[in-house]
Amino acid sequence: MKDSTGGSAAAGPLPFATRDLPGVPALFKAVPEDFRVDELPAYLPSGEGEHVFVRVEKRGRDTREVVAELSRALRFPERDVGVAGLKDRHAVTTQWLSLARIDPAEALTLAGEGWRVLEAARHGNKLRTGHLRGNRFRILLRGVDEAGAVRANAIAEALRQRGLPNYFGPQRFGRSGDNAEVGRLLLLGKDDPRARRALRDHRMRRFLVSAFQSGIFNRVLAARLEEGTWATPLEGDVLQKLPAGGLFVCAEPSVDLPRVASFECSITGPLPGAKVRPSPVGEPARLEDAILAETGVGPEHLAASRDAMGARRALRLPLALSIEREDNGIRLEFELPPGTYATSVIRELTKAGPPPELDGAG
Repeated sequence: MKDSTGGSAAAGPLPFATRDLPGVPALFKAVPEDFRVDELPAYLPSGEGEHVFVRVEKRGRDTREVVAELSRALRFPERDVGVAGLKDRHAVTTQWLSLARIDPAEALTLAGEGWRVLEAARHGNKLRTGHLRGNRFRILLRGVDEAGAVRANAIAEALRQRGLPNYFGPQRFGRSGDNAEVGRLLLLGKDDPRARRALRDHRMRRFLVSAFQSGIFNRVLAARLEEGTWATPLEGDVLQKLPAGGLFVCAEPSVDLPRVASFECSITGPLPGAKVRPSPVGEPARLEDAILAETGVGPEHLAASRDAMGARRALRLPLALSIEREDNGIRLEFELPPGTYATSVIRELTKAGPPPELDGAG
C-alpha cells in the first residue's frame, strides 16, 4: 500500500529503519478489538475539586462524537468537556475526559452507543490537550505464521537498537492524501475551492496548515534516514532531550553522539513556522531550507500566517516492542509518547502501510 508523505510535500515512499529485514504480511483490524489503545494519563484525579475526570471506554466511536453526545446529555457546551488526546473510531480505546458541574455518581451512569464511563473522580482543574503521558497499544496482526513471528521478532529487536522513525501517519494527510497540499495553498494565498472552504473554519485551516508542516517533517526525516544521519548528530542540528525536554543546538557532534545513541536525546526535524527557536545552522539548515523551498512556501508566507507558529519534533524514538504468538497471528504491545503513530511500528513490521483509519496518535 502506498505511503503518504503529505500532498505537495511528498517525495515518494518513506524509507524504513529496518529496510534490510523482510516484512511480515498480515491482516489488520478484522474487528475493532484487534486494535486497542489505552491512554496513559499524565496524572490521576486527586479526588477533590470542581471538575470530574471520567475514564471512558469506546468501541467504533471517535472522541469528537463522544464529546458531542456528552455535551448534549449534560446540556453544556462542548468546550466544557476537557480532552487530553483524540482516539480513533476503528478500535477499542480508553481515555480520560473532564466534565464540569456534575457529580461523580451521576457521571458513572453516562453511556451511549459504543461507549461507557468506567471511572469518575473529582479533580481541581480541567483536562487540557496534551495532559497525557502517552498511549499503550495492543494490536493483533492476523495471519502471521510461526516463521513470520520469527521475522517480526527480528524486526522488533532491530527497532530496539536503531529506534523508531517518528513519521506522521497517513491519517494526518486525509483519505485522499491532499490535506498537506491544501495547507500549502492556504499558506500561499492561492485561489482554490478546497482552500476557500477552509478559510471559513479556523480549526480546519489550522489542521490543514499543520498537515503541510507534517509533510515537510516527514520529508526531512526520510532524507536523514536515506543518508544515514538520522541518528548521527551534525554540527548545527537542533537536539531535544527525551522524552519531551528542552531543545539545544549541537556544537560538538562527538559529545552528543553517545547521548543520541542511548536515546537520551534525539535529532529534531521541523514543523516549519515563523517562531521556532532555536533554529538549525549549517548543513542541517540547508537541507531543511531546500526541502521547504521545493514547495514554493518561503519564510515570508510562514511569517504572514497565524496558523504556522511551528515547532521541532524528534526524528527518532526508543521503542520497546513485545510480540506474542497467538493461534490467529501475533499480538504486539508497546507504548508511544503523545503525537506518535502506531502506523510507524506496523509499517516497519509489514513493510506496508495500514489504512489511515488504523492509525493511532493522541
